[in-house]
Amino acid sequence: METVKTDKREFIKYSTLGVLGLVLGGGMIFSPYTLRAENRLRPPGAVDEKRFLALCIKCGQCLQVCPYHSIKLADFGRGHGVGTPYIDANERGCWACSAVPCVLACPSGALDHHCEKPEDIKMGIAVLEFPDTCLAMTNTPVPKGYNEKMHKFTNSVVNKHELEEQLLEKFDQYEGKQCTLCADMCPIPNPLSAIAMVPDSGGGNKPEIYDGCIGCGACQEVCPTTIPSIVIKPRMTYEEYYANKS
Repeated sequence: METVKTDKREFIKYSTLGVLGLVLGGGMIFSPYTLRAENRLRPPGAVDEKRFLALCIKCGQCLQVCPYHSIKLADFGRGHGVGTPYIDANERGCWACSAVPCVLACPSGALDHHCEKPEDIKMGIAVLEFPDTCLAMTNTPVPKGYNEKMHKFTNSVVNKHELEEQLLEKFDQYEGKQCTLCADMCPIPNPLSAIAMVPDSGGGNKPEIYDGCIGCGACQEVCPTTIPSIVIKPRMTYEEYYANKS
């Protein structure tokens, strides 16, 4: 009788280990990103990535106070920072709120409370990644329907904030005009310290990035090309990127 009990315990033990192994193995097969961090665009005030992942308690407070619905939480297939906040600038960039409410809401220090105003934000740096598709450089007017993406996003959110409505009203005014969206929609108090349209040798204008750029991703969001011509390099400084280009 004792032998039967022992065999049963051994069966349960190894069966459990086998099931656990299959679960873990399945996770590795179906979600390979769970084992590595991604270079995501983090909310304003985010400390360096390793500290951020250690400090963030995944409470979602930053998401809840963002009036532009810019912040998302990483899901299971988005790296090992599951539940941590990030911004997808293809959908909605950060619009640099004057009081930086997401930072104020963070209880853990993952978002540094020394970030008190838009000029303190250092999320990354804007880069004209695809100059060949830039409408300003090719003197192509902003096409009809360019604003469908922003309308779709804004209309999809629950409890739209009046700031989102104001943003949409401003954005809707550019159809048929020469494209200056990335420069005109820059949300920081002194946008000319971050980006400006300058004459290009090809006869058009091109966005030029300066060291005042905070990497908020607003320019990437509003770029009217199918794949944004201008993008944000997360956690990269102006000096790090543009020093190598001079």
